Amino acid sequence: MANQETTVGKLFEEGLNLRRRVLGSEYVDGSIERANDFMMTFQHITTEWCWGYAWGRDTLDLKTRSMLNLAMLTALNRSAEIKLHVRGAINNGVSVEEIRETLLHATIYCGIPAGLDAFKAANEVLKEMGQVE
Repeated sequence: MANQETTVGKLFEEGLNLRRRVLGSEYVDGSIERANDFMMTFQHITTEWCWGYAWGRDTLDLKTRSMLNLAMLTALNRSAEIKLHVRGAINNGVSVEEIRETLLHATIYCGIPAGLDAFKAANEVLKEMGQVE
């Protein structure tokens, strides 16, 4: 059991570092600080498996993972997560033009309503970040 705990602990630390790098320490640390005992379970699985395991693999670079996330979040119609991951995409070196093309491509496969919501969410964040006028 100690070996499994060590692995999970390692995934958490690696995931936490990567999560902070992509999404920003302020956002990540705030999410963890605000989590009660009930929500900490979610924070752990997100940090360990999403960030430590999946995002931490080296087969795809962070830029590619960000573009994939934006496309999948468009398909799922998750505007709040799109906003968060647009910031992460910029942090990972995705250009405004690449974000636009990713969302355009997702719109074709996911439909106009989902694409519209994704474009609106991304535009709002890109304006806040001074990336578009």
